[in-house]
Amino acid sequence: MNATRIIRESLIIFTRYPEPGKTKTRLIPALGAEKAALLQRQMTEHTLTQVERLQAQRSIKVEVSFAGGNSNLMAQWLGDGLAYTTQGEGDLGTRMARSLATTLHDRADYAVIIGTDCPGLNTELLAEAFDQLHWAYDLVLGPAVDGGYYLLGLRRFIPELFVGVNWGSPEVLSQTTAIAQRLNLSVAYLPQLPDVDRPEDLYIWEQRSS
Repeated sequence: MNATRIIRESLIIFTRYPEPGKTKTRLIPALGAEKAALLQRQMTEHTLTQVERLQAQRSIKVEVSFAGGNSNLMAQWLGDGLAYTTQGEGDLGTRMARSLATTLHDRADYAVIIGTDCPGLNTELLAEAFDQLHWAYDLVLGPAVDGGYYLLGLRRFIPELFVGVNWGSPEVLSQTTAIAQRLNLSVAYLPQLPDVDRPEDLYIWEQRSS
C-alpha cells in the first residue's frame, strides 16, 4: 500500500514593526508618524485575521518575516504562536528571494509570500493561491493596481524571478511576467487588487470589509 504523501504548505508574511517614523513613511505627510504606524499595526492584524481563518481550513505553516523591532517585540505584539524571522539586508527582491529559498529548501513544498498592504487579500484568495500550486502552476501572482504584486507563490525556488526587477516601480509585475515567459513558466493570476501605499490610497482601507 502506498502512503499518501502530505504536501507541506508555508505562508510567509512580510511586515514591519510599527515604530512611528520608520513605517508607512509615505503616509506620514497625511497622517503623521503615530497614525501611520497605527495603520501599519492595523493592516498587519487585519491580514493575520485572514490567515487565521485559512489555518482553520488547512494545515499551513505561517512565518512572519519582519523588519524593524526584534523577535520579542513582534511576539509581544502578535503573540507567541507564530514563527518570526528577520528579513535581513538587501532590497525587497533580495529579502523575498532569501526567505523563499530557505522555506522551499527546508520547510515546504509550496510557499506563498504576501505583504500586509492589501486589505482585499482575504482567506479565499489565499486558499486559491495554494490550490493553483496544487494544480501544478509554477508561479502564482496576485497583481496590484499600482503595477506590483501583493502575492507570489512558488512550487520551487526560481531565483531569476528576483533579478533585474525595479522594486517599488510600476514595472514590477510586467518585469516578473516577462521573466516567467522567458523561463517558460506556467503562471496563474489572482484578481487585481489595490494596495495602501500613498495618501490617495487611504480610502481603500476605510472601505475594507472584514
